[in-house]
Amino acid sequence: MLHDNDVERALVIMAHPDDVDFGCAGTIALWTDAGVQVTYLIVTDGDAGGDERSLDGVHMAELRRNEQRKAAEILNVYDVRFLGYPDGRITPSFELRRDITRVIRQVRPQRMLIPSPDRDWSAIAPSHPDHLAVGEAAINAVYPDARNPHAHPELLADEGLGTWKVAEVWLAHGPSPDHYSDITDVVDRRMAALASHTSQIRDFTELDTAMRGWLAENAAEGGLPKGRLAEVFRVVDTA
Repeated sequence: MLHDNDVERALVIMAHPDDVDFGCAGTIALWTDAGVQVTYLIVTDGDAGGDERSLDGVHMAELRRNEQRKAAEILNVYDVRFLGYPDGRITPSFELRRDITRVIRQVRPQRMLIPSPDRDWSAIAPSHPDHLAVGEAAINAVYPDARNPHAHPELLADEGLGTWKVAEVWLAHGPSPDHYSDITDVVDRRMAALASHTSQIRDFTELDTAMRGWLAENAAEGGLPKGRLAEVFRVVDTA
C-alpha cells in the first residue's frame, strides 16, 4: 500500500453529494493533512435526495452541490466536480466510464477512492444501486480504460488527454475490508463536514452519536486500541 507521503494527487469518486462525508471524510482529512491534493468527482447532483422537502429537483440539486462544496472545504478539498447524472438512475454505462476516464486523465491521481462494486449483504443501505453502478464504472475506468490509448480515442484526439495508470484504489462500503483507517484525531472535522449536508439530516446530534459508535466498532474489528475510531476500506493494487 502506498504511503500518504508518496501520493501527490488522489481522486475520490462517489455517486451522491454527502457519500464522501458519510463514508470516508476522516480519511480524506488525513490525506489532505499529509499534503495530498484531493479532487472529488460526484456523479449525480443528488436531485432525488431528501425525504421531506419543499424544493423541486433543480433547486435541490443546487442546494446539495453547495452543501458538498462547503463540506469539502472543511477538509481542505477545493476541486469538486459534478457529472450531473440523474440521481437514482445510474448504470455502469460506457458513457459513464468515458466521463470518469476523462477526469482520471485530467487529474492523474496515484490513488483513487470509489464505492465498492460488490454488494455487502451484512449492511444493505450502503449498497445503494447508484453506489454499485458508480463503483463498477469507476473500476473499469481505472482498468482498462484510463491506461488504454485505444479506449475512448476522442479523449486523446480531441482533448489531448493521454493515458494514466492509477497505482492504488480504495473501495468503500464493500465486503471484506482489509484496511482500518484510524481517524480518531480528525473525527471532529469529519463530523463537521457531514453536518454541512443539512438538507439530508434531520437530527444531527442523534446521527453524531450513532456514527461515532459505528466508527468505534470498526476500530475494534480492526484491532485498534480501545477508544479509537476507524473507517474501513479494501485496498487494491492496480499498478
